[in-house]
Amino acid sequence: MANSSYGSREGLTVRPAASSSSSEISLQIDPINADLDDHILGLRGQVRKLRGVAQEIQSEAKYQNDFISHLQMTLTKAQAGVKNNMRRMNKSIIQNGSNHLVHVVLFALACFFLVYLVSKFSRK
Repeated sequence: MANSSYGSREGLTVRPAASSSSSEISLQIDPINADLDDHILGLRGQVRKLRGVAQEIQSEAKYQNDFISHLQMTLTKAQAGVKNNMRRMNKSIIQNGSNHLVHVVLFALACFFLVYLVSKFSRK
């Protein structure tokens, strides 16, 4: 195996060392593919770009988490306000009687009947 020569895709070839008893391997870089430094610099630039994108994603995620927590706090306050108003309305209805509810239902029925009549006579 030490006497055979292997080639890789990047243009590196392995050749056996001068003495067959040595465990050293010498590498020869093919001049056609000698632009490995350019590839490394290109990869380094891409890594920098990816790091910048990752940092932007992290800052956006923090901003959105803060916004969601603020929104949850606002929603909790709104729910508490609605609950208090419903409690006061129920207390008011109980104290004043349920006649107001009957009046609202009758008013809604009268409005519906009026809209029905207007639409019925406007077709003719």
